[in-house]
Amino acid sequence: MKRRTFIASAATASLFALVGPAVADKANPDKLRIALLPDENASTIIQNAQPLKLFLEKTLGKPVEIIVTTDYSSMIEAMRFGRIEVGYFGPFSYVLAKSKAPEIEPFAVGVEKGKPNYNSIMIANVDGPVKVLADVKGKPFAFGDQASTSSHLAPRAHLAKNGLIGEKDYKVVHLGKHDAVARAVAAGQIPAGALSEPIYRVLVETNKVDASKLKQIALSDPIPNYPMTVQGYLKPELKDAIKKAFLELKDPEILKLFRVERLAPATDKDYDVLRDMAKILSLDIAKLG
Repeated sequence: MKRRTFIASAATASLFALVGPAVADKANPDKLRIALLPDENASTIIQNAQPLKLFLEKTLGKPVEIIVTTDYSSMIEAMRFGRIEVGYFGPFSYVLAKSKAPEIEPFAVGVEKGKPNYNSIMIANVDGPVKVLADVKGKPFAFGDQASTSSHLAPRAHLAKNGLIGEKDYKVVHLGKHDAVARAVAAGQIPAGALSEPIYRVLVETNKVDASKLKQIALSDPIPNYPMTVQGYLKPELKDAIKKAFLELKDPEILKLFRVERLAPATDKDYDVLRDMAKILSLDIAKLG
């Protein structure tokens, strides 16, 4: 298996640190490693997560390391092999992780504007050849990571429901991150693409993409929001403390990291809709990630 590199808030931990003490007492580790989804620039995510780190260290009484993996697949593998204790997954990357590591437990989901769900937005360059969704036929279409919900699974399922099948009716192009999709479409490097609508709105509001170069061509069906997950093998008292810390979060600055107004309880069943999307696309979940 290809080794993947991890980007962390401090120097990269040694191999001994990853497989030594953590394994010796993995049910109650001395340090908690919390992974955040690499859907934007890693250094920006880590910087924005410092208030979360300080809050959790104070609340849980343990050192906390914020980790951003290089991609979705490496985060899934990190959870699978016990290299992180808590993971904030995208909806579909959670489903993939759960298929490989059945012991992980989703326990919280973000609520924004009163809803525990969001949409994928499909965008096109205003001066390009794609004016409406049907124009995607015969052209390249940009997605983010293969394991992304709103930048791959949901929009690809939406395209399929509209008679557009990837690699048959249009060329599938993966650019890795949501912001990379928006920038490539705005620059005219690719005529159309898809990403998370909340991320798109933030990119526009912060002038990280030029909204005048982009137009919306479709929205996906509602997608359950990102789940916060915890390793099932942690001692019950520690798991309960972690869950309580996140579910009782009130600080707007910290919640802004997750683009939500609060966190609500979540269960695995909430994500069956993603498994249904995978069936529409004839995707074998066990072979992905």
